[in-house]
Formats: sequence, C-alpha cells, structure tokens
Amino acid sequence: MKQIQGVIFDLAGTVVDFGSFAPTTIFVEAFRRGFDFDISLQEARVPMGLGKWDHIKAVGELPEVAQRWQTQFGREMDEEDIDTIYDTFMPLQIAKVGEHADLIPGTEDVVEGLREQGIKIGACTGYPRAVLDALLPSLNHNGFTPDYVVATDDLEVGGRPAAFMALKNMLELGLGDVTTCIKVDDSVPGISEGLNAGMWTVALLLSGNEAGLTQEQFETADEATLAVAREKAQKAFSTSGAHYQIDTIADLPKVVADINLRLANGERPYALITI
Repeated sequence: MKQIQGVIFDLAGTVVDFGSFAPTTIFVEAFRRGFDFDISLQEARVPMGLGKWDHIKAVGELPEVAQRWQTQFGREMDEEDIDTIYDTFMPLQIAKVGEHADLIPGTEDVVEGLREQGIKIGACTGYPRAVLDALLPSLNHNGFTPDYVVATDDLEVGGRPAAFMALKNMLELGLGDVTTCIKVDDSVPGISEGLNAGMWTVALLLSGNEAGLTQEQFETADEATLAVAREKAQKAFSTSGAHYQIDTIADLPKVVADINLRLANGERPYALITI
C-alpha cells in the first residue's frame, strides 16, 4: 500500500521567517543602494519563489516598475543592471539572513511527527547556495535539520518553476515514486515546481509571502483580519493548481493523513483540493 515517503519544504515563509521578510526587505534595499531606485515591499513580493537573479529581473519587468525605471533612467533595465542589483543583494542577504531564522510555529512538532512515520525530509529554496550556507547553521540550531537541501544555483539546469530541485531531493533521499512525495511552499513558483515534478502540492496561505503578515500580526489578529489575509492568498493561488491550501505548516499533519487515504484508494495527484 502506497503511503507518503517524503516531504520537501521550501524555507522562507514555509518553515522559517514568518511572512518571508528576509528576502523581500533586502530586495528593496538592493534596488535603492544599487541605483537609488525605489520599489515597494509589495512589488518585491510579486515574483517570490524564483531564483534571486530571476526575481530581480521579474521585478524590473513589472509594468509599474519598468515605467518608473524608464522615467528615471531614460532606458529599459538590462542584464548589466540586474547583475549590479544582484551583486548588491548578495552580501546584504548573506549578512542579514540569520536575523530571520526563527522557525514558524509548529515546524518542530510537524517534522518530528513526519519522522516518526518514517517520512524523509527534504528542502529547497530560492536562495543561492552562499545565502543558504549562511542560514543553515541558525536553522539547525533552532531545530530544523532536513535530510537534504538544495539551493537555487546548485543545479546547472536551474531552479523554479521547473522540477529540478524537487527531483534532486528525491534522488538524494532515495525516493522512487513522485506520487509518494509532497511539496510544501508559500509561493506559486514553488507550487509549480512540485506539480512539474508530479508531486502532491500544499500551498501555505498565512505564514508566507502572499499574506505578508508578521508572526505577531498573525498571532494577535482576529478572525476577520485573518479571513481577509487568507482570501488575498487564496486569490494568488487560485490558478496555481495546488492540491491543498492550509494556513501554516502546523496544519500539515491532516493533509498527510488525507493523502495517505487517497493513495491507499489508488488516487494520484490530479486536482485542487482545499481543506
């Protein structure tokens, strides 16, 4: 009987850094330092989940950002500009990523429960390896130690939304059936990654990039406020194809149990299910 064998987590906004503030705030600062050019935190959030060079390119291609860039510099953003912003971003992110290493509530208990079921834990991220290496000691110290983790620049073929990082996790974890794997992510490109790999996918609505709440805001908000944030995130994921949508990682055990029932009944990843 098939059961879940592996869960592959995104990092920021999924298991660490509630609201995914480490990368977004640094993007704003990198644009400002590199070119004295302002982008909003919301604009920085739009392409979240991509590799960071591709993320900068995608921000520059947002119509409102592209228009402001044209007005300020009299030309379109080019690859040399993207390189400059990326080179500004990297040391800032490496220096500050450890400041956003608190685990999202529920992470330790959920991972412990998965391990008790014999489920292997993988991870992948839009962070490049240099940033990931700066983050991992703090992650490990705080209680999240995946069996394997992939950075967006580890693989020559690239990262999200392609399936390569998720499939690399499967290979290294020795998992032979994509239908027994779950990809958990707070971004649309991360969900696409899991779907492209043929896995079950779980979108996180309130702990990550789309809601953009701090942990304090989440914990002190009334239900009406959470409902508004949840609806905003659901709209972002509405065409993503995610099989499940939940608030945070703390809700994952019920998803694993439900998928195990579906696998036992011969079902495979195929449609949106919201619980």
